[in-house]
Amino acid sequence: MDLFEEIVKMRRAGQRGALATIVHTNGSIPSYESSRMLVREDGSLVGTVGGGCVEADVWAAAKEVMQKETPRKMVFNLNNEASYDNGLICGGTVEIFVEPILPQPIVYLFGGGHVSMAMAKAASSAGFAIGVVDDREAFANLQRFPMAQEVFTSYEQAFQKIQPNASTYLVIVTRGHKEDMRVLAWAVRTDARYVGMIGSKRKVLSVYKALEKEGYRPEEFERIYAPMGLEIGALSPEEIAISIVAELIAVRRNAQNAAHKKVGIDSRQAVSAD
Repeated sequence: MDLFEEIVKMRRAGQRGALATIVHTNGSIPSYESSRMLVREDGSLVGTVGGGCVEADVWAAAKEVMQKETPRKMVFNLNNEASYDNGLICGGTVEIFVEPILPQPIVYLFGGGHVSMAMAKAASSAGFAIGVVDDREAFANLQRFPMAQEVFTSYEQAFQKIQPNASTYLVIVTRGHKEDMRVLAWAVRTDARYVGMIGSKRKVLSVYKALEKEGYRPEEFERIYAPMGLEIGALSPEEIAISIVAELIAVRRNAQNAAHKKVGIDSRQAVSAD
């Protein structure tokens, strides 16, 4: 099996993995520089970096690397580590670089208005693939969104075709409360990495309450970014788009100190009391 063809296949299928490469050796080891091992998300392997306990440690590190989406370098001194006696032990040092293999993230814009158009440009520049969903063909088309990989002119068709995963970002910017609620009802129970909805805190709460009456649990909304976007004082469609794309990047990069505007438990209570 060609390892790099397998990586391309995995990325196209929206699957994650980690690639371990021997980048430096010193002394005698039963492998050579540039030996590679691909670890899939399900734990299966392609290739090898020599076997033994070292490979077991690299496998464990690969699972962490694909989870955190950050690379890691590992150094094994085979002269001094008795624990590596079964397998990769001939005397020497080996350095292994483990890097995440991630599918291209895709943003699905539900709504084809001005904010979506500005978002499509900004998100595409930031490395996101673009999908557009709007039940108006005049708003969802390749003339307005030339960078879009997918265009849907039916919400129901989009719900059936889109299969959100850890690389999927769902952005709800439809033309009204009814459509927002319809999309959120579907999105909140998917495996999308990000689900965000535009609007004021009061509007967000009204959508949550309406869905709770339909059987949704309050805790299901804790993962929703709404109002979405980072707090930068954005006013124009272009500024709002930048604030939202910045939030997508923060989520993608696991940034811990980003100033999100989302409604939390405390803010829900505060707004309800007004």
